Amino acid sequence: MARKLISSGSPYEKPIGFSRAVRVGNVIAVSGTGPIGPDGRTACADAYGQTVRCLEIIKEAVEAAGGRLEHVVRTRMMLADVSKWEEVARAHGEYFGEIRPASTLVEVKGFVQPDWLVELEADALVDVD
Repeated sequence: MARKLISSGSPYEKPIGFSRAVRVGNVIAVSGTGPIGPDGRTACADAYGQTVRCLEIIKEAVEAAGGRLEHVVRTRMMLADVSKWEEVARAHGEYFGEIRPASTLVEVKGFVQPDWLVELEADALVDVD
């Protein structure tokens, strides 16, 4: 089965050895996605803005792999401070309110960059080409 690798240009992809997303058959798996701005720096200082940025990157990756947000069946939201969950949930709801994928929201100890407040993952199922 063909394997399609999607890159977002993240400075972490090459040294760590991962792809932003991978599509095999009808499955698209999107890696943990931090709030990296186009300049390679952390986008936004608040949890809501960082979540929106993560979701923008995820949307681009799913589309580059031949899917749409409507194909997303699972998301995972990781927060450095669970007290910010409502900000993260609000952004998630703006993207997935009607799609309603299975979802997990957990607090973690920290991220690669200390100013990251969130990191998200997503999985999608699309029609086989």
